[in-house]
Amino acid sequence: MNILVTGGAGYVGSVEAQELVKRHHTVVVLDNLSQGHREAIISEANFVQADLRDTQALDNIFRQYKIEAVMHMAAETVVLHSTSDPQRFFQNNVVGSINLLDGMLNNHVNIIIFSSSAAVYGEHNDSPLEEEACKVPMNAYGDSKLIFEGILSRYGEAYGLKYICLRYFNAAGATERLGEDHRPETHLIPTVLKAAMTGSPVTIFGADYATSDGTCVRDFVHVEDIGRAHLLALEKAVEFSGRAFNLGNQRGYSVLEVVNKAEEITRVNIQLKLSNRRPGDPAVLVASSARARQDLGWEPKLSGLGTILSSAWDWIQKHSNGYDS
Repeated sequence: MNILVTGGAGYVGSVEAQELVKRHHTVVVLDNLSQGHREAIISEANFVQADLRDTQALDNIFRQYKIEAVMHMAAETVVLHSTSDPQRFFQNNVVGSINLLDGMLNNHVNIIIFSSSAAVYGEHNDSPLEEEACKVPMNAYGDSKLIFEGILSRYGEAYGLKYICLRYFNAAGATERLGEDHRPETHLIPTVLKAAMTGSPVTIFGADYATSDGTCVRDFVHVEDIGRAHLLALEKAVEFSGRAFNLGNQRGYSVLEVVNKAEEITRVNIQLKLSNRRPGDPAVLVASSARARQDLGWEPKLSGLGTILSSAWDWIQKHSNGYDS
């Protein structure tokens, strides 16, 4: 198939483009490079630097490359900005995404796999979280993802669009070539590993939660496992159109467990700095991925904590300055 990957220069998007090429799909990457990296785009993919708000560029892509399906991963993701500048989230993640849907309709493209997020759920005491859990996002990022899920539902009803929403919990790890390079870096695992490399301390936000060691517990899933989930969703987009699936490991690890395992792998004593809890951080956030396992036939194969950390450590050692290396 000819598949458009929006955000294909980003962390998950670049891995997804790689997985599609391995399976002999023709891949077109669209990215404005505001957060992605040109170096992360695999050479076998066609690359168009453009913004989803550029409707003419979108129309040209659909026509020139005869796109048959879309993997939609482009998004504003820096949650730190979601309170101070919500406009950028709604412009990029909602307005831009509507432009994408309209471009699909205008060019008779009927299948889209959407990268949603666990952020649609907000703060919960239930664990593991199932897809039917109430959804009260805590920030503009989560709002934008949930809004677009609703828009997809309306387009499906009105225009027969076939879609699946995949709600990631914590994508982590690396492939041999592709890794995590956010700026600023806010994700736990690359932050911990960079601390091991540089000797800088890792800030622990709260150590008084009702967990085994007082630190937050999160569900991590290897980025390659997420990539495979998208391929399975593409295969079953017609059969399970309109459904949302959690992508998680169904096993949580605390912040201190991550640090301890990172010390074991890197053989470095990682310094810690204790800080106050962050607003909206639940004690435990773990996915139930039973629906994805049953309906999509998805099974995470690389999502043990040791495997995730080892793959990320290998990549960071080779790319000490990220893709600038």
